[in-house]
Amino acid sequence: MKRLIQLFALLGALICAAPSIAQPLPAGLDPQNAILIDTKYGRIVIKLRPDLAPKHVERIKTLARDKFYDNVPFHRVIAGFMAQTGDGERGDGTGGSKYPNLPAEFTNTPFVRSVVGMARVQDPNSANSQFFIMYGDGSFLNGKYTVVGQVVSGMDVVDKIKKGPEAQNGAVTDPDRMLKVQVAADAK
Repeated sequence: MKRLIQLFALLGALICAAPSIAQPLPAGLDPQNAILIDTKYGRIVIKLRPDLAPKHVERIKTLARDKFYDNVPFHRVIAGFMAQTGDGERGDGTGGSKYPNLPAEFTNTPFVRSVVGMARVQDPNSANSQFFIMYGDGSFLNGKYTVVGQVVSGMDVVDKIKKGPEAQNGAVTDPDRMLKVQVAADAK
């Protein structure tokens, strides 16, 4: 009986881990500059853009390697706009990492569906660990926020993330989470 229970436990663990095991990366993607985000809905693959924002990209990779992003909620999600995450300190959008804030690396790259940008407060040089994935056009952000990458696989997963009410500026009760975040080159 004990062996049967162990067998079922192992089978259950394999089924739960299946979405993140051995999924090939999209063709031409540099694994050193790609992030894998595993959620309960599946995997999101982000192509990072060190050509646009080298300091911000390096920060995201450092935090992924520190496991700072593991089990962090999508704390602010607004339908048609964006899903925000990355507050591994407090989980509510008010925290950052142990590292200093980053200077802005603004470009003319447009904020459109699947673009990933760094969140910040009013100070343009206040981005730290939080980022957001665009659901649609956000041209009012162009040149005012740092673009760090683009989702190249898994926008269907992003679309499933639990949304917050507009009346609460997208704050999510019992939010979905990034279960595991890795630099693709480090994926196990």
